[in-house]
Amino acid sequence: MMVRVARKLLAIVAIFLASTCSVFCQETGFLNRSVRIDNTEYRYQVYVPQDFRQARSWPVILALHGGGQYGRDGISQTDLGLARAVRRHPERFPSIIVFPQIPPDGTPGFQGLGERIALAELDASVAEFKGDRTRIYLTGLSMGGNGAWSLAYRHADRFAAVVVACGFVGEFTGRQSGIRYPALVPASVDDPYAAIAQRVSHLPIWIFHGDADPTVPVDVSRHMAAALKAVNADVQYTELPGIGHNAWDPAYEREDLFIWLFKQVKKQDPLSDPIVE
Repeated sequence: MMVRVARKLLAIVAIFLASTCSVFCQETGFLNRSVRIDNTEYRYQVYVPQDFRQARSWPVILALHGGGQYGRDGISQTDLGLARAVRRHPERFPSIIVFPQIPPDGTPGFQGLGERIALAELDASVAEFKGDRTRIYLTGLSMGGNGAWSLAYRHADRFAAVVVACGFVGEFTGRQSGIRYPALVPASVDDPYAAIAQRVSHLPIWIFHGDADPTVPVDVSRHMAAALKAVNADVQYTELPGIGHNAWDPAYEREDLFIWLFKQVKKQDPLSDPIVE
């Protein structure tokens, strides 16, 4: 008799705990997610901080990978870059972080279909994890740096700040992928750097580039920084002496970068309506 009563009590407790957890518990860390676009599934990762609670809204970072992380597993894009910094210093990242992955089918990074994938995954994460739409941040490295310039240029209204590591803006062919990336601005535009700078001039931007980069010439970031300064944009440019293509590890390792980033709040700008082609 006592055994049956004890079992019933344990069952009641288990049901109570399960129902309570369904309301209050939240899985954290790097989580597997996916979206469907045109009947195709695209996998990605979302980082959720350990102290996540639905009772408050959270800043969101959209982190774009480089040309070496094309794939379909939805995981390998977190092997380096910002994800590596998060694993080393989780206390520095009280935010939701979205890590899209672009499939290896010739898509030019985060342009075209890649843009649709990244923004769909961003929107899904903002909705699921109560993202603060006034504090959505954009960052990218190398090919993802090109993606960051592209998304900021085409969707300047969506972001509160941008961090770019060794990104390019002109026509480019990837060394690892062989993919041709179109220029962000039409060839008919006399000064593409000025055109991009004008579009994103209201955004706080921090650019990083190694002065010994053999892949993406450092002059790209020098020209972008100069163009942004010419329109009185809030831009910081950090050139890393003796550093090659990997400007992202020194950048993402900086605690002051993320102290600065999380202080930024989205500004409204009359030029920031999305570009429609």
